[in-house]
Formats: sequence, structure tokens, C-alpha cells
Amino acid sequence: MSYAANFERMGRGFDLAHAIAEADRCLLCHDAPCSKGCPAETDPGAFIRKLRFKNITGAIRTIKTNNILGGACGVLCPTPRLCEKECSARFQSLARPQGADRPIQIGKIQRFLIEHSWEQGSEVFDKPEPRPAKIAVVGSGPAGLSCAAELARDGYQVTVFEARPEPGGVLRYGVVSYRFDLQFLRREMEDIQALGVNFQCNSAIQGKESAERLLKNGYGAVFLAPGLWAAATLKPTPEDIEGLFSSVVYLAALRDGRLAEMARRIQGRTVAVIGGGSVAMDCIESAVKLGARDVYLIYRRSYRQMPAEPDERIEAQEAGVHFLLLNQPVDYVTTDHNRLQGVKLVRTRLGEPDDSGRRRPEPIAGSTWVLEADVVIEAIGNRAPEESPEWYPHVKVNGQKLIQADPASGKTSAAGIFAGGDIVRGPALVVQAVQDGKVAARAIKAYLDQ
Repeated sequence: MSYAANFERMGRGFDLAHAIAEADRCLLCHDAPCSKGCPAETDPGAFIRKLRFKNITGAIRTIKTNNILGGACGVLCPTPRLCEKECSARFQSLARPQGADRPIQIGKIQRFLIEHSWEQGSEVFDKPEPRPAKIAVVGSGPAGLSCAAELARDGYQVTVFEARPEPGGVLRYGVVSYRFDLQFLRREMEDIQALGVNFQCNSAIQGKESAERLLKNGYGAVFLAPGLWAAATLKPTPEDIEGLFSSVVYLAALRDGRLAEMARRIQGRTVAVIGGGSVAMDCIESAVKLGARDVYLIYRRSYRQMPAEPDERIEAQEAGVHFLLLNQPVDYVTTDHNRLQGVKLVRTRLGEPDDSGRRRPEPIAGSTWVLEADVVIEAIGNRAPEESPEWYPHVKVNGQKLIQADPASGKTSAAGIFAGGDIVRGPALVVQAVQDGKVAARAIKAYLDQ
């Protein structure tokens, strides 16, 4: 049986009538709190107001001007805890904490407007006057794309260097198709390429002083946004265990032509996913769609402490996933030929809060047990490659090898080198990476104009 159909396309968004009806619920706040709730300054208060008054072209232009990845953010952003949380339509008060109405569905309106612009062939940006300065962007994830687009709109010659065969970063290789399909990404990429951005794929900027070398090769500035593609793991050499995958490898396989191969590994087997964030939710739900016999989510804290969005957790439970909470993996059980047989777990209890503000999981002595599993997917975070500081030796990094950059400008300790996205923040939201790219682009323009 083929499970490819489960991964083909994400669900349909709003149509015109639905989007206008939702926009008509807007209270037209003078100082829209929803706009303040958007980390990328997409300004939902402005584009919803324009849609309400049937200025659809103006609404589209507002989104694309403020956020070149407005479509991706409309689909992937956790809007209930960002812009929609601030929506005045909720009428929340101390006397009515649950609110009197529901917030405007801002993300769905935003997605509709971008898709409508593609259907209508809307051209948002005028062709800029070309500038002689060349800028290198390392990485084509949300931060790199955002920075490249902002600079190209002002006429700068921007080249994006991408290590993988296709551009898109985490949007291309880290999100399952039923949440964000490749056709949608291609249309968003076409908008960026139309600005004149040049992409060089299969072009990793790695090796000693490779980033600084770009400055010597004629680029006036460099923006580093390579993302975090090294996976955290329980074992020092996880690739030696057959049946053990990192979320990076697993999710990429579902997007780069290896879906059938992964389906053969998953179908009819017991799968365990370690982690409690949105990436873990993608892994468990996709394993269900691939026909796993049983899927377990292993998380060392409690249900309420999981960083995944509430709707993601509920969807996973409705899909039949077994949640093993307050259990911490400590090792794997394998055959003599290093074939995975199970996960060794220890039960935990919650102690005092740690640096994250959540109560720390503490192992319970004598509670070790083994969960039998054929496949395990580790979704316990990503990190910078061990050798990455050698690629930009004059750029300061912290103990986790994340680049230290000024959050107000993206400037690093090396003149002409800026940085943003996960390589600075650690794993974060797409919308935050988009804003990092915008902030750095402004600083790069000021730097080149000196």
C-alpha cells in the first residue's frame, strides 16, 4: 500500500468570500494590538483593514512589503499565541477572561491574500535601480531569504549560497508536505527570485575562514544564516544504530524523494519519537500517516510543559499516538548487529524550576524500564556543527557555538559580517528568523552607505 497520498498537499485555505467575511469581523482598532503581536512587523491591522474595505491589492502589497515570506508565515506561524492572542475581538477582561468572541483568523487571511496574489498575477514591487554593491547571504532559510529580498528590492546584487540541492532551508527540508507543500514554497520562492536574487545551491560555505573569504572576493557584506542542521542526540555515533534517525534526517527524507524508502521502514512497525516540540509533533503524525503499527511520544516532562502548540498535541492524540510523559530516555537496546530493539527509559518526577521556568524533571531511582521499538526518531533539538566556528574565526560565538550578534542590527564582532536566524537564536520560529533578516538588511544598507 502506498502512503504518498497522505503527504501530497496541505489543506485548502480560505476563499475570497470567507476571507472577507472574517475581515468584516475586525473592530478596526486605531492602534491595532495584533500588529504589535507580529514579530516580523507584517502589520495585520493594516492588511485586514484594507481587505475589509475591499482594497485587496493594497492588502497584498502590505503583506509582501513587510514580509516577503508572508505566505509561509500565514501557514506556519503559531498565530494563536502571537498576533491573534492580541486581537481585540476577543474582548477579554478580568471579568470575562475567556473572551466574548473569538479572535480574527489572521494567519488564514494572510495565507489567502498571498495565494490570491498568485492567482491574479499581482506584481507588488517595481524594478529598482541597480546598485554596484554585492552582498553574500549564506543559507536560504527564512532569515537568509528575508535578508536577500530586502536588499534586492533596493537594487543590491545579492547571491545566496545554499549547501543543499534546493533553496528553502527548513521550509524545504524540515516541514512535512501536508503542513507546507512544495508547490506553495515554489511560488513564494518565485516572488523572491523575481527581485533578482541569485541562488547558488550545492555551494556550502565551509572550511577555514570561508565566510571571511567572501569579503575578500568582492562582496561588500556577508549575512550568515546557515541554520542548525546538526542534530542533538543521546548517542555519540547514532548513525551506527540501524533504525535510529534524527528528526533532521527523517523529515528531509520525506521531502527529498525518499518518502517511499522511509515508508518501507515505518509501515507496520512500532515507532518512538523523543521530544515535545513542534518538530516532534511532525514526526509522530507523519509516522502515523506512513502506516506505523504504534507510535509513542516520549517526553521527560508533563503534558502542560510541552513546547508544542496545543492544537498539535490534540491532533496527535486524535491520530492515536501514545504519550509517554515523565519518562526520560537514557540509552538504546540493540541486537548484536546494532539493530534497534528498544529504548531504555527512566521515569521522572518534577522538581524545582530550571532556567526555562519549567519544573526540572528528576529521575526516579529504580524505575528504569524498556520500551520495545523498531524505529526511534530523536527530535530533541538541533545544534551548530562542531567545526562551524572555523568557518568564521573572527566572529564571536558562545558556548553552544551560536554566533553572537547584536539583536538590533545583526552585527557580529567581524566588520562586514552580519548574522541572524537559528545560528544566532537557537531553534526559533520562522517569523522570528524573517525579522532577523529584515533587521540585518537595514544594517547592511547603512554599513554599505558609510
